[in-house]
Amino acid sequence: MNYTLRQLRVFVAVAQHGSFSQAGQVIGLSQSAVSHSIKELEAEMGIRLLDRTTREVILTGAGQQLANRLERLLEELNTTLLDARSFGQQRSGTVRVAASQTISAHLMPQCLAASQLHYPEIKVMLRDRPQQWVLQSVRDAEVDFGIVVGPLAAGEFASQPILDEPFLLLCRQDDKLAQVEDLHWRMLSGRTMVLQDYASGSRVLIDEALKQQQVEAEIVQEIGHPTTLYPMVEAGIGISILPALALPLPAGRPLMVRRLLPEINRTLMLIRRKNRSLTPAAEVIWQEVRQQATLLTQQRQIMPAF
Repeated sequence: MNYTLRQLRVFVAVAQHGSFSQAGQVIGLSQSAVSHSIKELEAEMGIRLLDRTTREVILTGAGQQLANRLERLLEELNTTLLDARSFGQQRSGTVRVAASQTISAHLMPQCLAASQLHYPEIKVMLRDRPQQWVLQSVRDAEVDFGIVVGPLAAGEFASQPILDEPFLLLCRQDDKLAQVEDLHWRMLSGRTMVLQDYASGSRVLIDEALKQQQVEAEIVQEIGHPTTLYPMVEAGIGISILPALALPLPAGRPLMVRRLLPEINRTLMLIRRKNRSLTPAAEVIWQEVRQQATLLTQQRQIMPAF
C-alpha cells in the first residue's frame, strides 16, 4: 500500500476531533486539504473509514479499529524520533584525542581545561604519541580525532588547519648566533645540530627547510623526546631547531631562541576519518581545540614570545 505518514496523521486527527475543520486547525491544514487526504487514504486502502454527514464525521467499524491502533503507533513513532534527536544532540560521554608530544604538552592543556569548564559532562582522554601513531590511531578509529603536523597526503583524512607557527633556532646564550641582529638560515651552515628523529612530524619539514636554504650542517644526535633537546644544546653538543609551540624554555637554563629569516612555518591540523561524522560530543571538543589555537595565535600577536 502506498499511503503516507501525513495521511495517517490527518486521519488520526479527524478521528480524535470528529471534524475536518477542527482537525485542520490542529495540524495546520485547510478543511479541503484534510478531506482530500482522507479520500486518498480510503482509496489506497480500498475501504471506507469515515461516514460523513452535514453535521458530523463518524468512524466506521474499520475506521475505529484503525484509529485505535494508529494513535498508539504514531505516539510510539514520535517518541522514537524524539529519542533519536536527543541522542543526535547529546553532548556527553568520552572523547578520545591523539596528539604528538609537543602539541600535547603545549596546546592541549588549555584545550582540556576549557573543555572541562564548558562541557563538564564530556570526558576527554588525551593520548600522547608520535605522529605516525596518531595517524594510525585515527585510521583504526581508536580515537575520535587527532592533531598532527601537516601537510598530509591528499584524500586520506578529513582535515582542518588550526595553527601556523615558525621554526626557531635554539642555542646557548653565549653562542655567536645569539648576537646576530638578523639571523638567516644560511648562517647555520657548518654547525653541529641536535634534532628530533623522524617520529616527529616536524623533522621532514626541518630537513626540507635546511635543503631549501642550502644549509650544510652535521646532525650529531637524533632524539625522540623534544625536551631532550634542551640539555643537549645546553651541554654544547649542538644547536637545534624547534617549533614555537615548544616554548617556553625551561627556566634557569642559559638557552635562548631566535627567529630565523626567512620565516618558515609548520601547520598544525585537526584530522578525522574521511566520510565519518563525529559524535556531538567529539564535534564540540574539535571546535574547542580550534578556538584555543585561535586564542594562542592572538596571544602571540599581542605578546610575542620569540
